[in-house]
Amino acid sequence: MDEALDKAIRVFREQGYNATSITDLGTAMGLAAGSLYKAFKDKRAIYLAALERYQMLRAEQIRRLAETPRSGRARLCDLLSFYVDSARGIEGKRGCLAIGGAVELSILDPEVAALVRRNLARIESQLADLIRQGQADGSISRSVDSAETARVMLCLLQGLRVVGRAGRPPDDPAATVAIAMKLIA
Repeated sequence: MDEALDKAIRVFREQGYNATSITDLGTAMGLAAGSLYKAFKDKRAIYLAALERYQMLRAEQIRRLAETPRSGRARLCDLLSFYVDSARGIEGKRGCLAIGGAVELSILDPEVAALVRRNLARIESQLADLIRQGQADGSISRSVDSAETARVMLCLLQGLRVVGRAGRPPDDPAATVAIAMKLIA
């Protein structure tokens, strides 16, 4: 099931929800439409399962970055670099399934909106935690408002995913991270 959902994630990321058909999903997942309907009620159910899996996989990637034995500042820099890299190349062109869902579906679908909000809140909380950890270890000034700075960084990170999808990723990833890190200077 996970392998099939990973294939559905790719299709939804590349095409968006509305442009993806059951035939597209069946082809990518290697399943006939009848088999898809046995496993899932409809395309929306496939999308919701794919979105939950995508968010779980991304959360695990971020958790691993955030748990390295480095200063809070260094781990925050690593996280920012991860997002900048995610906005570039084929990964950037595929886009973020959660942000795609936020843009395409959350106005009309309260369940998708709730999943996206929870995901954004989790990322924002991780950012704030890293800032507080940096404050505790002395690598980030205590004068930085962790909650407000985390909110601004969340907007920056998610904006990176949007501009990456639109084909305008940062030209200089290191410079982008350095500028973002000025928020905690």
